[in-house]
Amino acid sequence: MLGNRTSEQWVAQYSTSHQHPVNRLCHTFGIPTILISVAVFVASFFLHRLWPYALALFAIGWILQFIGHAFEGKPPEFFSDWRFLFVGVRWWWAKILGKA
Repeated sequence: MLGNRTSEQWVAQYSTSHQHPVNRLCHTFGIPTILISVAVFVASFFLHRLWPYALALFAIGWILQFIGHAFEGKPPEFFSDWRFLFVGVRWWWAKILGKA
């Protein structure tokens, strides 16, 4: 699945498309918002009133992503390779740890 690249190489390529400070900020908040929305969606199977919150969080997270890319002036990496949808989470974690 990694296509002969290490996780670090994927994150490094992802980082090159996320240099603008506004884009980095939007992704710093947007990526965890999307992840939380997935968890809330799963919880909505048990607490049916949660699905609107999951949907709202998901939409807000993606809006932040696209706002960031508008400032960056580049399309999201996953437009060219779907695997970057997962690399974004790795990048976010590396950023939190001070490695990206």
